[in-house]
Amino acid sequence: MSDIQNLQTYDPFADTGDSGDTNQQEYIHIRIQQRNGRKTLTTIQGLPKSLDKKRLLKVFKKDFACNGTLVEDEELGSVIQLQGDQRTKVSGLLTTEGGVDKKQIKIHGF
Repeated sequence: MSDIQNLQTYDPFADTGDSGDTNQQEYIHIRIQQRNGRKTLTTIQGLPKSLDKKRLLKVFKKDFACNGTLVEDEELGSVIQLQGDQRTKVSGLLTTEGGVDKKQIKIHGF
């Protein structure tokens, strides 16, 4: 009965990537937020500094026929907000014409 050898504590939710790696991949996060009723808001954050965010916002607004804005946040940096659920469209446009790898994009939401 007392022959249990595996008494080590293991936390499966521990962060294993905190070893100080400098080549950690930066992700582009595309999220959806519920407003009031059926209205939704798509937010894009983590865009590389090589992309012109104002020009990218202009392309998004014209191609998706929606309104949008560029918000500067202290913690998150610059965040693009678009009206409606534009997650798949934004992901497709960034991979085809933005020069962003599909592995860098994380789509969040319901």
